[in-house]
Amino acid sequence: MQLHADFSQKIVIRPEQYHWQDSPMPGVQRMMLDRIGEEVARATSLVRYAPYTSFSKHTHSGGEEFLVLEGVFADEHGRYPNGTYVRNPIGTSHTPVIGEEGAVIFVKLQQFTTQDTNPVNIHTPSTPWRQGLVPGLEVMPLHTFGTESIALVKWAPNTVFKPHQHWGGEEIFVLSGTLYDEHGSYPEGTWIRSPHLSQHHPFTKDDGAIIYVKTGHL
Repeated sequence: MQLHADFSQKIVIRPEQYHWQDSPMPGVQRMMLDRIGEEVARATSLVRYAPYTSFSKHTHSGGEEFLVLEGVFADEHGRYPNGTYVRNPIGTSHTPVIGEEGAVIFVKLQQFTTQDTNPVNIHTPSTPWRQGLVPGLEVMPLHTFGTESIALVKWAPNTVFKPHQHWGGEEIFVLSGTLYDEHGSYPEGTWIRSPHLSQHHPFTKDDGAIIYVKTGHL
C-alpha cells in the first residue's frame, strides 16, 4: 500500500475526512494518514482502541513514536495516560493491553534512524512549558536527534509567528484550538504534512491552539 507516499506534496487531513478502518485485532481501528507498506509499514496513523482490547505482541523493527490523545494506553511496561509522549527505539517490543478507558493514539512507525536509540516517556500535562520565540508562544521540547526535532507548541489567542521556511519539512497535528496560516484554517484533529522548503505564516485567533510539531525529518 502507498498512501500519501510522495513527501514532496503537502497533505492536509481534517477530522471530517477521517475514515476509520478495522485492524487485524478486534476492537482496534486505524485512520491512516500516510503509509508505505502493508501490515508492517512506514506509517503515520491515528489508532483507536475500544475498552478492554489488546494488540498482539510486536517488535519495533523501525521504531515507534506515539502521543496519547484520549484515554489510557498500556502495555506490560506501564500505563500511559492522555498526553503521554513515548518513543520505543528500534528492536524494542511490547503487547498493548487497553483497560476500561479505551485509548486513541497518534502513532508513527518505522521512521527511526538506527543511531536514535534513546527511549522517551514524557507525561506532557505535568511538564513545564518554555517561552517560545515570540510573545504568546510556549514550547515543550520532546525529542531531538540529528536534524529531527519534535515539540508541543502552545499558541495563546491572537498570536502571530514570523513567516518561515521548513528545512527538512514540517508535520503538525492540532491537539486543541485552531491553527491558521495564509493557506487556510486547521481545527483540532487536523494533520498537516508540509514538504522540504515549503513555507507559511502561521497565526491563531480567539481560541488559540496547541499543536504537536515535528521538523527536519522529510
